[in-house]
Amino acid sequence: MQRASQAITIDAPTDLVYRIVTDFEAYPSWAPEVKRVSVLERDSAGRALEVEFRAAAFGHSTTYRLRYDYARAPDQLAWSQSSGDVTKALDGRYRFEDLGGQTRVTYDLAVDLRVPIPPFIRSRAAQRIQSDALDALKARVESQ
Repeated sequence: MQRASQAITIDAPTDLVYRIVTDFEAYPSWAPEVKRVSVLERDSAGRALEVEFRAAAFGHSTTYRLRYDYARAPDQLAWSQSSGDVTKALDGRYRFEDLGGQTRVTYDLAVDLRVPIPPFIRSRAAQRIQSDALDALKARVESQ
């Protein structure tokens, strides 16, 4: 399994960043690699628990489902993959740190692919997923 971690500082309060991160159905409007999102299950508070994504990855499209864990919200949003066609595991978390009007977002990711790929390519892919996601999130939040 390939593990990676990246962080970015966003010029916005933590509550706004968290609200945008958890609005999964809006992802296709601002995250270029996400083509479709379907919330399959919600908890009693209306938060998405099981979400299916259709996204561009590794030169083609992939479908995967993530199960979200709000146990440490709003300081952290964690997830684990419940199914995927290209990945065996796609587990991660966002950590949100309030910097007084700014938010430091740390994105931890663990990826395990179904097809064998050299470690350096897996590492680059994980880093690209993270940097693309964080850059898109920053642009979305700061445009509000």
